[in-house]
Amino acid sequence: MPTHAFDVVIVGAGLSGVGAAHHIQSRLPGKTYAVLEGREAMGGTWDLFRYPGIRSDSDMYTLGYSFRPWTSPKAIADGPSILAYIHDTAREAGIDGHIRYGQRVERAHWSSERGRWTIDVRGQPNAYEAKFVFVCAGYYDYEKGYTPDFPGRERYRGRVVHPQAWPEDLPYEGKRVVVIGSGATAVTLVPALAKRAAHVVMLQRSPTYIIRAPSQDPIADYLRGHLPARAAYAATRWKNVALATAIYQFSRRRPERMKRFLRKQTEQALRGKVDVDPHFAPTYDPWDQRLCLVPDDDLFVSLREGRASVVTDHIETFTETGLRLRSGATIDADVVVTATGLNLKFLGGMELEVDGRRFEPSRSLAYKGLMLEGVPNLALAIGYTNASWTLKCDLTCEYVCRLLAHMDQKGFTQCAPRRTGAVDELPLIDFSSGYIQRAIDKFPRQGSKAPWRLYQNYALDRLTLRHAPIADGVLELKAGA
Repeated sequence: MPTHAFDVVIVGAGLSGVGAAHHIQSRLPGKTYAVLEGREAMGGTWDLFRYPGIRSDSDMYTLGYSFRPWTSPKAIADGPSILAYIHDTAREAGIDGHIRYGQRVERAHWSSERGRWTIDVRGQPNAYEAKFVFVCAGYYDYEKGYTPDFPGRERYRGRVVHPQAWPEDLPYEGKRVVVIGSGATAVTLVPALAKRAAHVVMLQRSPTYIIRAPSQDPIADYLRGHLPARAAYAATRWKNVALATAIYQFSRRRPERMKRFLRKQTEQALRGKVDVDPHFAPTYDPWDQRLCLVPDDDLFVSLREGRASVVTDHIETFTETGLRLRSGATIDADVVVTATGLNLKFLGGMELEVDGRRFEPSRSLAYKGLMLEGVPNLALAIGYTNASWTLKCDLTCEYVCRLLAHMDQKGFTQCAPRRTGAVDELPLIDFSSGYIQRAIDKFPRQGSKAPWRLYQNYALDRLTLRHAPIADGVLELKAGA
């Protein structure tokens, strides 16, 4: 028999897990809950990643919680500041006392007869029991990042590191460093490393669209000086939501005009010191992949000053002293950083079993982007790909609380989305990024119409998740064990 039983078990103690605990604790005070964290520390991404310069890639007025204003003047915050924000939130609300560390959830078994989930953690089968499971484990593998199989790597005499496993003792001061990649991690690492390295090369196969922004938001600063803290935070949050939505919609509807705008921005930032072509001229449309944010032009400053450079080419092989490229050029390096992406892992790698049958994610649809077709009493927090992660997670938490309150009020004990008519199936995430394409076939799919469609639209989700009826004819609600 399980040794611990709760009304709700939250899986993951990162940004979304702590947020979920806060929502449940404040909105459903009668519910017992526990937060199961596989690692030995709180914070998720913001505790795991320790590479130089680690920071948010979206503003903290939308990445921060709706219920706890971000008060630092830095809108684009560094990793340690975000981690402190998560810790402070958990401590002030008493959530830290509900977190159980070293509890990596491997499987969860649902019994309709008992109306319960039985949860296996690593080394402890049947360790927990829950009426409802809320998975806040993100969607990538915390144990290992993605590194391609580079030819000749075994010959290289220098050090190769992946940003997800950054060693504390890595000596790069005065060294020649190559950062392989062009995504958010690479554009963060390059200017940070360039402050102390002899020189940093950003080596990319293809460029990424970059958008510039100040690290401090002058409008937010003004509002903080003239409004109460919560009012200023809410106003800034809505301003930034509207701006991000406008940029995304403009990119999808007028891609050529957005390309010209981004190119002009980049030309202004580089000031003729680095060629835009081919280094900052992607072949795809804006928002086919996520835009990379550069605060205070830090990447461009390091390039203009010659402390860093960018090379667009393909790796032919590692050599003893660096890399040989397809063009025939060579790059000497003391340290090579493989900022080559993440491995996606659905539900943090946990397996589900429903009434003795193994659940196959790729054969199901996602309901409202937060529940799974045919899976009872389980929700998951997955944020936006075109906006701040927390915006969607906050709405998901509110919906879960509203759902549980509705079930209590009506006497229901079980809920599960059921497909009631014909619906076309589409990939869950419509991105061409390599890390998405490598694993998307293992994820649930979305449908061509509501409530199976993932709209990636905060204003629409806010309306539907806060106000649409719980009993919508698709979510099956029933009383049972």
